[in-house]
Amino acid sequence: MSRLVLGPFNRVEGDLEVSLELEAGRVRAAQVTAPLYRGFEGVLVGKAPLDALVFVPRICGICSVSQSAAAASALRAAMGLVPAPNGERAAALVLAAENLADHLTHFYLFFMPDFARAAYRGHAWHAAAHARFAAVEGGAAAEMLPARAAFLELTGTLAGKWPHTLALQPGGSTRAVAMNDKLRLLALLRRFRAFLEIRLFADTLEAVAALDSETALWRWCDARAPHEGDFRHFLTIARALGLAALGRGHDRFLSGGAYRLDEAPLFAAGLWRADRPIVEALDPATITEDGRHAWLSDGPALHPFEGRTEPLADKDGAYSWCKAPRLGGEAFECGALARQVVDGHPLVRDMVARGGGNVLSRVVARALEFARVLPAMEAWVQAIVPGEPFCRHGAMPAEAQATGLVEAARGTLGHWLVVRKGVIANYQIVAPTTWNFSPRDAGSQPGALEQALVGTPVGEDERVPLAVQHVVRSFDPCMACTVH
Repeated sequence: MSRLVLGPFNRVEGDLEVSLELEAGRVRAAQVTAPLYRGFEGVLVGKAPLDALVFVPRICGICSVSQSAAAASALRAAMGLVPAPNGERAAALVLAAENLADHLTHFYLFFMPDFARAAYRGHAWHAAAHARFAAVEGGAAAEMLPARAAFLELTGTLAGKWPHTLALQPGGSTRAVAMNDKLRLLALLRRFRAFLEIRLFADTLEAVAALDSETALWRWCDARAPHEGDFRHFLTIARALGLAALGRGHDRFLSGGAYRLDEAPLFAAGLWRADRPIVEALDPATITEDGRHAWLSDGPALHPFEGRTEPLADKDGAYSWCKAPRLGGEAFECGALARQVVDGHPLVRDMVARGGGNVLSRVVARALEFARVLPAMEAWVQAIVPGEPFCRHGAMPAEAQATGLVEAARGTLGHWLVVRKGVIANYQIVAPTTWNFSPRDAGSQPGALEQALVGTPVGEDERVPLAVQHVVRSFDPCMACTVH
């Protein structure tokens, strides 16, 4: 048996290390390390509750709107506010814009460039992949980046700036939308739809959203040439490399529910497990964080309302700054795949039934969200009524505790707020990468990525194994959010 340590690893930030135990050319066990401690949870203690809206977006410059939305949700629950419908729609549009821009960045800049590597040169598809997706040189980024920038103009219109906006508030949004703004927003969405339908899918969003099985997906893929649409290009490569056989995790999926408008989310909240394939209710009261293998003060697994974030850098047996979130004592995976499985989309349900959560199904689920979310965004803009309120106001009680759950691009994000004597007494955050990249818990149960890496093939001379990279990048780590 041998050991291989990889890192710095990810392309968003370098704060990720993966240690692999290898046996007979495959990963026998993995340890995933978040090596950077930041301490936002401690910074918030003693602050006025509404100050959280200033601090938490700065946890991350990639998914700062998600942090704002979760904080606003927790504060709203503590205040007992019902947001203005216009403000709900504006906030949902800003969050959806960030999430879809994140999906686009992941596909074109983080995931696909790996297939342009020289190690794949012997494959028939490599030359086309290199021309399209190679970092700096490939043609795809030159088309994608302007489309992404234009799409994020929507955030500038509704939120003033991105990242670190203050527009999202407990009672809605600070930015009123006039009729000329609606027309501008619809034009931006049409431009982004055109990019997706011409460059990514080479088909309508509605046709992609209607795919109802893995068989239908491959039939759709084979109906046109592999180079017609970047998603079809990916599917061709994925089939050739057998990406459906890589990265299978626990097959337990968690979603907090996405884009809740009029008390009904676009994507349902709940739990889904392969061994009992029915959607179960999500009970946040059963969530705990286990710090046994984190460089944090030890003790029993605690619910976030009672959670502590106290550094202990020389702790025996620890190998990450990340805690181990568990729901009912079990590790769960979150992300686009989890959202679509829980929501019951037939394509993703069929893919998971056949091969569980894997590299292929995670990327397909993210692509599917373009086809499902953008038409919803168009409807949300149409539903905005200029002249009606965008924000409602209320008072923060001196004593309160509340939870805010939203879905970021990478999965379920939760903020737990405790207010005592008018100030924040405790503030705990469980981010998507905290769920997916957690270390083992006190019972030695691995987190989602640690489990997904088991069995991954590693070539004898590979120092940075390509298959391992595909598995890690299918989860799309954002390590700044992992440890606060």
